[in-house]
Amino acid sequence: MNRALTVDDLVLASIALAAGLLLAFLSRGLLRWLAKHAKRTRWSGDDVVVDALRTVVPWAALAGGAAAAAAVLPLTKTVQHHTNQCLQVLLIFAVTVSAARVIAGLVQSVTQSRSGVAGSATIFVNITRVLVLAIGFLVVLQTLGISIAPLLTALGVGGLAVALALQDTLANLFAGIHILASKTVQPGDYIQLSSGEEGYVVDINWRQTTVRQLSNNLVVIPNGQLAKTNMTNYTRPEQRLTILVQVGVSYDSDLDHVERITHEVVAETMTEITGAVPEHEPAIRFHTFGDSRIGFTVILGVGEFSDQFRIKHEFIKRLHRRYREEGIRIPAPTRTVALQQGAVVIPQQRVTDGVPSGLPHTD
Repeated sequence: MNRALTVDDLVLASIALAAGLLLAFLSRGLLRWLAKHAKRTRWSGDDVVVDALRTVVPWAALAGGAAAAAAVLPLTKTVQHHTNQCLQVLLIFAVTVSAARVIAGLVQSVTQSRSGVAGSATIFVNITRVLVLAIGFLVVLQTLGISIAPLLTALGVGGLAVALALQDTLANLFAGIHILASKTVQPGDYIQLSSGEEGYVVDINWRQTTVRQLSNNLVVIPNGQLAKTNMTNYTRPEQRLTILVQVGVSYDSDLDHVERITHEVVAETMTEITGAVPEHEPAIRFHTFGDSRIGFTVILGVGEFSDQFRIKHEFIKRLHRRYREEGIRIPAPTRTVALQQGAVVIPQQRVTDGVPSGLPHTD
């Protein structure tokens, strides 16, 4: 426009800006009210959407008010064009950031609901966020009049060089995607590697898997190494598992009595100890005539891997106390050894728990 700026232009521009500010304020209040109601629902996706809208809607209102104000002012075509471009870039940036938050939040919500744990697999979240931001960046360049075709060509050629330079990184990336896609390991699982590391999987990101040991230390394992190693997952296909406790009684024990007392102790432990599985059918199996005892195995059910230590602790304490009350003897290992010195045989050296007792004196 070539006309001069008038008071009416300033009034209209001020009204447009004020309307944008008022709309931004009202929309923010409305979205805050919606956020409170969204928290009451079971689905976490609506929380993510409303939270993202609380960012993009006020900025869109401000950009619309500024665009309306610029339209009523007598600006030159060049200034008007640059102003519109700046407002479009601002709006695209706000929409891109909000879209990245929404999509990443929804992906995280889906991964959590499928794995059934509180942890997060950030590899999918990060990849989604980067893709959305990259698309938004290309749209901004196109809006500014910058051709993106040469950029895409350069990225295609340069991607080959980057792929060769980052072979290990890309191997870890695709290994992490394969692990999560195949559901071999999910955040929250308790795993044990053939190399000895074990613990709860805290997170699987684009490069590595973080495992928290029972000692609360973190072990960082590259995804490529995790995909190639032998691994035991104590959470899948079922979190509950059975544990074996080895027991032995003397040969003069009544085995029916031993079995009945052991069953009573098992039932008591399964009912009173947290983490036990009362509905699991306990099993007692005699299996060995040992050197000094009859050995048997007690099979117990536990809710998860870390519960076994507490349950074993309580079961052994209670079983030992009950055996003492019932007169059931748990013999110490005993072995008779004959030592030969020249032509003289010195019999009956007694070894208890691997320590010789009553060693004969030789002259």
